[in-house]
Amino acid sequence: MKVTWAPMAEDQVADAFAYIAAEHPAAALRWFERIVAKAESLSELPDQGRMVPESDRESIREVLVQPYRVVYRRDDAEIVILTVQHERRDMDISHIEL
Repeated sequence: MKVTWAPMAEDQVADAFAYIAAEHPAAALRWFERIVAKAESLSELPDQGRMVPESDRESIREVLVQPYRVVYRRDDAEIVILTVQHERRDMDISHIEL
């Protein structure tokens, strides 16, 4: 199954990487590698994530790459990474293109 990234999710990962790298460049690289690996693992195990509590849709799921929530949409043909948000932030799915 193909995994793609929504532009918003790509921007969020870039912002988080820059934030972490400002003080801990090596940690930022390790985090980035973990988040990419977790996203790619969805191609083999698309239901590994839990349903997002803020959504009532079975197809909207999330996996954790501490301390970030990686929210994705799963359908028969592909996985789309929709948003990547810090776990301490309130999840507002109203701005996410589901």
